[in-house]
Amino acid sequence: MTSSSRIFHRQPGAAYPVAVSGDGPWLIDADGRRYLDACGGAAVSCLGHSDAMVRAAIRAQVDDLAYAHSAFFTTRPAEDLADHLITRAAARIPDNRLSRVYLVSGGSEAAEAALKLARQYFLEAGEPTRHRIIARRQSYHGNTLGALAVGGNQWRRAPFEPMLMPATHIAPCYPYRDRRDDETEEAYGQRVADDLDATIRTLGPETVAAFIAEPVVGATGGAVPAVPGYLRRIREICDRHGVLLILDEVMCGMGRTGHLFACAEDGVSPDILMIAKGLGAGYQPIGAMLCSDRIYDTIVTGSGFFQHGHTYLGHVTACAGALAVQRRIEADDLLANVRTQGAALRAALEAAFGDHPHVGDIRGRGLILGLELVADRATKAPFDPAVRLHARVKGEAMARGLMCYPMGGTIDGRQGDHIMLAPPFILGPEHIPEIVDRLAGALDAALEGATG
Repeated sequence: MTSSSRIFHRQPGAAYPVAVSGDGPWLIDADGRRYLDACGGAAVSCLGHSDAMVRAAIRAQVDDLAYAHSAFFTTRPAEDLADHLITRAAARIPDNRLSRVYLVSGGSEAAEAALKLARQYFLEAGEPTRHRIIARRQSYHGNTLGALAVGGNQWRRAPFEPMLMPATHIAPCYPYRDRRDDETEEAYGQRVADDLDATIRTLGPETVAAFIAEPVVGATGGAVPAVPGYLRRIREICDRHGVLLILDEVMCGMGRTGHLFACAEDGVSPDILMIAKGLGAGYQPIGAMLCSDRIYDTIVTGSGFFQHGHTYLGHVTACAGALAVQRRIEADDLLANVRTQGAALRAALEAAFGDHPHVGDIRGRGLILGLELVADRATKAPFDPAVRLHARVKGEAMARGLMCYPMGGTIDGRQGDHIMLAPPFILGPEHIPEIVDRLAGALDAALEGATG
């Protein structure tokens, strides 16, 4: 455990194990303890922690060139990575609109770039009144001030509210809590999507620049996928009003759902797409914003300059690592493994927790899965937030050598607890019983401490 550390940790004063090495889906600390990484850190480590091909690609790139500033040069790895992404978007996303890649260093940077690009696009398209961003309650799009402003995670937003730009938040797509008993999932999806239409009309379509949403809500909601037809309806509404659709696949994209692009399963193409996490699998910090030719061409034929930028845009070593990650996923057909092992893990979770008195919902797609915890299954009543059940689960899981991703505030930023699982794409059938058994032990111990 760390002691007298000079690092300003996320939780100052906490004692963290010191990670020293990785072995496939396992992390190993300085005391030799092994932790089965069933959450990828934060849905990042999709190839585990010791992929030889990716490490070799990074070493080779550093030997040739470690860094070149994007204001002076492009690089072959950046060009090849962009080609890889756009070629596959064209092949896999129905009615694909994505054709250009803006390479950044992570998800929050991708969000900032997307928001600024949406605004600049309308300025250069001759619609300067379009500046409003609409998002959803209980969403998350990053932790910089711009990304936080459009996100709907109230707990994260609250301390910085006076500093955040205005944004409008509408209903989430959260069927476990919000679907009526007399509604099908499809009918429910149409109803909550229509909240976007009504909000655009209220604000005035001529003032709205973009709507931003996660196809599968990640850490804030606990792996909540869009219901069938919801995003198609959202796409129709955006097109009707001339509003850009920004999809945030930072957590759920790059294969996490079993599709390289999560929106492909919904049959929808955005105007702007945000990716990160699984793009580079944690081997180097990288993210990207993808956009349409319509947006790109408007900038190119207008000012010719995107008024944005960061020092490490298109970082050549990160691009080389990310390209190796994507080639590894493709060469080993790991998306098929995500679908197979995702179904197996979900079945095992259903068998272990389907009738659990304190598990209200099991949900997700592929290898992004969530369990919502409740005090009472019949009423769906949450635990008292003061109990901090999610924190108890995390501590008990780590004590059992399991990394999972519990969070609180699932319902409204204060109430509700869930556990999210996002294991690596290399997950084997032998790992599933270990995940479920260790999680069951952690949950039982956490509940005993919370209710005993």
